[in-house]
Amino acid sequence: MRPETHRKSALISPLAIAVAVATGGLATTAQAQETQRRGASAALLEEVVVTARKREEGAQDVPLSITAFGADQIDALKVRDLTNLGVGLPNVTLDDVGTTRGTANFSIRGLGINASIPSIDPSVGVFVNGVYLGVNNGIIFDVFDLESIEVLRGPQGILFGRNVTGGAILMNTKKPGEEWDGTIKTAVDGFGSDGGLNYYAMAAAGGPVSDTLGIRLTAYYNEDEGWFQRDAFEPFGVTEEDVGAVEQLMLRPTVTWTPTDRTEVVIRYEYTDIEGDGAVAQSHTNGSGIDGVWVNYDRKNSFGSSNDFIGYQTIDTDFLTAELNHEVDFGEGTITAIYGWRDSYSESGSDIDAQPIWAFHSAAWLDTEQNSFELRYNGQFGDANITTGLYWFDMDQGYHERRNLAGAATGNQGPLIIQDGGGLYGVETLGVFVAMDYALTDRLTLTAGIRYTDEEKYADVASLAANQSLEDSFPALPPGLATPGISYPVDFRCNIVDRSEGFPECPFDFVDDQDWQTWSPKLGASYMLNDSSQVYGHWSRGFRSGGYNLRNTTPLFTPQAFDEEQVDSFEIGYKSTHGWGRLNAAFFYTEVGDMQRQLNFADPDAGVVQIIRNTADATIWGFEADSAFSLGDSVTVLASVGYTNAGYDSVIFDLTNDGVINEEDEDLDVVRAPEWSYRLGVNYDFELGSWATATARVSYAFRDEMAWTDDNLGFVNEQDILDAGFDIYTNDGHWVFSIYGRNLLESVRHGGDTQLSPTIAGVPTGGTFSPMMKGEVIGGEVTYNF
Repeated sequence: MRPETHRKSALISPLAIAVAVATGGLATTAQAQETQRRGASAALLEEVVVTARKREEGAQDVPLSITAFGADQIDALKVRDLTNLGVGLPNVTLDDVGTTRGTANFSIRGLGINASIPSIDPSVGVFVNGVYLGVNNGIIFDVFDLESIEVLRGPQGILFGRNVTGGAILMNTKKPGEEWDGTIKTAVDGFGSDGGLNYYAMAAAGGPVSDTLGIRLTAYYNEDEGWFQRDAFEPFGVTEEDVGAVEQLMLRPTVTWTPTDRTEVVIRYEYTDIEGDGAVAQSHTNGSGIDGVWVNYDRKNSFGSSNDFIGYQTIDTDFLTAELNHEVDFGEGTITAIYGWRDSYSESGSDIDAQPIWAFHSAAWLDTEQNSFELRYNGQFGDANITTGLYWFDMDQGYHERRNLAGAATGNQGPLIIQDGGGLYGVETLGVFVAMDYALTDRLTLTAGIRYTDEEKYADVASLAANQSLEDSFPALPPGLATPGISYPVDFRCNIVDRSEGFPECPFDFVDDQDWQTWSPKLGASYMLNDSSQVYGHWSRGFRSGGYNLRNTTPLFTPQAFDEEQVDSFEIGYKSTHGWGRLNAAFFYTEVGDMQRQLNFADPDAGVVQIIRNTADATIWGFEADSAFSLGDSVTVLASVGYTNAGYDSVIFDLTNDGVINEEDEDLDVVRAPEWSYRLGVNYDFELGSWATATARVSYAFRDEMAWTDDNLGFVNEQDILDAGFDIYTNDGHWVFSIYGRNLLESVRHGGDTQLSPTIAGVPTGGTFSPMMKGEVIGGEVTYNF
């Protein structure tokens, strides 16, 4: 296990926060109970309506550990994308892996992933308007005009199916209201960065067009010139340049139709077009003590990079949802049907060696289409509330990856070695579920539920090592094959996705299909201590799907199916609402069987070897607490703390890659399971004469260092995030003027920490491939509401 020399959190700090959470509100008087609050503070104390149990109810009424944000809270906190919430939510890590922009590597309560492989299923599922997103790629981009964001902790398999063993993220977009309203918003940030500025223009408007028809149109445009600045490296002709640029357009029309008082139809369509640079990757000293050969940066105090290949990424996405809600007399219930279709195509290129010399550049193509349909019913029968339904999900994807290696050996005219691979992959899932909450008494409610899932998957895999092309200057080729310019006498170039290159489809060296059947049960109870507080407890079982690795990189590990992962979770919690605010706490204990891991090892031939296997059994336990409370009429405090203790019980795969399985493997830290996370934020409202109300806000969030590779050689820095802002709300309700600052302490945050060998295809490399997130961001925003 790597020594914890980088950890700085001490037990007293998070415990002190926890005490503040528990006692700060209790010490606060109830003098603000009936006070009319204005500004952002009022929004932060509002209870959010959530759909965590597939029905609308207050977040404080749900016997689950939930963090929820309503539309006003999202706006007050200036949330641009989910990663803005990635540090400070207790036991929640929301990171972009950075290898390809917008790829979610989410973790909740120590269950998460560390990969950009499109065929790897998440442990934290993302749902938009009730539709599950079947791939992690291309789902983290700027959000606007959302009604709510819900973060659900723990397995959610009864109602949400597979791949929610860690939890679920629910995002709901706004619908047309009963009256016309709209918002126009512009913003610019990036002041003080070494790179360029970042511009935003957003607008949304909607309302009724007849007694039965409503429309809403949302438009979003972002042009980011690139927060980072590439360092020049004159020996190889690398020039200083702004990097990390992106241009994004999103359009979302929404139509609602209510032909009767009991029937509602909602149609949403979202089009997204994104173009930008590739990953901005840093190289620093890796876990084996090997520096980057040509450039090597301070991983904790530098945002420096000097990639000779800036890279690129394009993503085009069409996303359609159709929802029907119909009230029926039977159980005074509601029948809901949700159909979702999502089609996405992306191309990307990245500098994986993170050096100013061409050792390892990559290109990738991903084409994904998914369809899903859910039919469910919720109703009340005496003391029993019942939710039951059917679910179908179908997805097909084609993935191609090309590794362009050792271009330095040809004078950067082209790669010396090309490896092509990827595959075709599909999944079809059928599920049936039922959940019941039975009020045994006025205070005691029993919960029981079960879900049956049948899932089939297929994969046609082309291993990269099996499709290797050699340029004519390759040392091992016999003389006489060389031709002028760049040519490949040993030519196995192919492409599974983009046939316009003129290359054939890659031959598949592995073809397989598997099916899995599982039962996911849940048992629990909740007890109301009074009208505004409850205790609860439950046991639930969830599964993460078995599957295949479309990025098979080495003949040493032949392609094969990996099995499903089983998670059993026990949770007890407390939730309360008071005149001064709210206080919630939960304790969890989780047993993980056949844990799936994406193992990531440095390799001198392929650059990086990535293997997906069932590797271990593990136990994870911890607690979280969060609170929002008022201090007088004008001050609102948000505080939270989370603790996770994760460890292996037994290991069945060589995690250290040293040829043996022993105590060294069992002593390793579980990946993406930071020990402590906490946050403390203060909002202060005050009047600006008779024309406006102002809100000043500041928050500090901390997240412990965490392992990123299973051998613990790669890790992600601890995070100290200081955010601040100042907002002016005019009393006519129209204008909001804001300035904001994020990550003011310039905490260096990497999406990953891939280890690189001293040489790749003979080119001196070393160090790491560590895509970076932005540092300090300072900006301003103007909003007009009508």
